[in-house]
Amino acid sequence: MERLYRVSRAGELFFAVEQDGVLRRALPAGASIYDGFEAGPAVDGGLTAVTIHAPVRPSKIVCVGLNYKDHAAEMKKVIPPEPMLFLKPPSSVLDPGEAILIPPGVGAVHYESELALVISRRAHRVSAANAWDYILGVTCLNDVTARDIQNTETQYTRAKGFDTFAPFGPCIEIGGSRGPRVIEGFVNGERRQHSSTANLIFSIEFLVEYITFVMTLEPGDIISTGTPSGVGPVVAGDTVTVRVEGVGDLSNPVRAEHAH
Repeated sequence: MERLYRVSRAGELFFAVEQDGVLRRALPAGASIYDGFEAGPAVDGGLTAVTIHAPVRPSKIVCVGLNYKDHAAEMKKVIPPEPMLFLKPPSSVLDPGEAILIPPGVGAVHYESELALVISRRAHRVSAANAWDYILGVTCLNDVTARDIQNTETQYTRAKGFDTFAPFGPCIEIGGSRGPRVIEGFVNGERRQHSSTANLIFSIEFLVEYITFVMTLEPGDIISTGTPSGVGPVVAGDTVTVRVEGVGDLSNPVRAEHAH
């Protein structure tokens, strides 16, 4: 198991891999990190000496709505017969530690803690049996949602698509378990969400097959697999944390975006 980070220091942006507690430069084996990598020299000071960024820059973020029965129940929604898909734009990506901005006048804004998959190579009509051949690894994603807007519109694009509404990271766990993982969400250190991907309605493998039947996924694209129950509002001054077993903690402060 390895954890892949995208970090910067002194103006240089680079990938680094954590192995056995040591952070090392990740040296791409080919044209990009998706062609594989090897561990290079240690990074002086480790993670405390660098700035951590969102681990990849996706061309699209494909999200799955209502993929835990308990969340469907709390939202008073019928469990969908097929995965319910929506997209978050690349402009919504936010680095770990950076502030989620609550836009003026949008009403309630909620956190949604999710396990996300990072795609490793071009994926078109991939079978469920081969899904993991196209997954680089897993990460944490916070599907930040303007809930009042979502509740008044039939489409989710506006409610889910604001700038800063897709924090993810802090790393990609590569080569870890394909079995169930615990998903947790915290606000100011208090646990609000706790579940396992064992409770997914539509499995990771099925989602890869279903989504790639519709759209080709490119290296670095993300599938976010849905949130369990326990979602709720955040306000300026809060800190929200998504924890995925094996990945670690994705924490972001929340502040108000002032009207210009």
